[in-house]
Amino acid sequence: MLVALLALLVVAGTVVSTVRALASHAPAVDVNHPGDVLLVPGYGGSTTALDQLAGKITAAGGRATVVRLAGDGTGDLQQQAGVLNGYVNQALAAGSGPVTVIGYSAGGVVAWLWDVDYDGVAKARRIITLGSPLHGADLAAVGATDLPGACPQACEELVPGSSMLSRLQGTGSATRPPWLSLWTTDDQVVQPPDSARLPGAVNVPLQSVCPGVSIGHGQLPTAPLVVGIVLRTLRSPALTSPRPADCRSLQALGNTG
Repeated sequence: MLVALLALLVVAGTVVSTVRALASHAPAVDVNHPGDVLLVPGYGGSTTALDQLAGKITAAGGRATVVRLAGDGTGDLQQQAGVLNGYVNQALAAGSGPVTVIGYSAGGVVAWLWDVDYDGVAKARRIITLGSPLHGADLAAVGATDLPGACPQACEELVPGSSMLSRLQGTGSATRPPWLSLWTTDDQVVQPPDSARLPGAVNVPLQSVCPGVSIGHGQLPTAPLVVGIVLRTLRSPALTSPRPADCRSLQALGNTG
């Protein structure tokens, strides 16, 4: 019995030490100062739509910065993750709390790479992705096969089953920041649309919140429903899934935010 008791004490001590280690690794969050919001553009690096979303976040009292990707935004996504990390470190050095990263389209893959390669769980309050091909896109596969000269490195990396995506999918969700993945079933760019589904994340097809709503891929950063969900998520201490009962209020928030 004495040996068994000692063994239990050792196990208990190990568990406590592990919990303390995990707690010390996680970023402290002040709900009154939620930290900067960094928005990552999609393939090609256009910032037009995200500039509008950043304006909505700023008007609602947040601090939002749109990341300018290296080159024309079609190069190595892992290099783009390094660019994002520079923005994150700059925000933290300037006094921001843990940041929120919003990745649109391929920008969500950049956010995932950043999380895995740059210890995102220690720096981010949460990650939000909008129509992101987290498991690749059929369009990239067609481009790589039929038009290889017109499929730059980022395109090749977004082919389903690419070595980069396989590496990401081999990582676990246990140490990932809280993650909200939004997508639209109307998406004609990211096919299949539920390539955006990520194990362990709060996964939300927009039509499950507002049945029948029509939102294309290019409208994701500016659609009132998406803007409303983003603004509510930034204000909320806990990450929750929006419900159909929230449809009208979220669209109203997105229109006025």
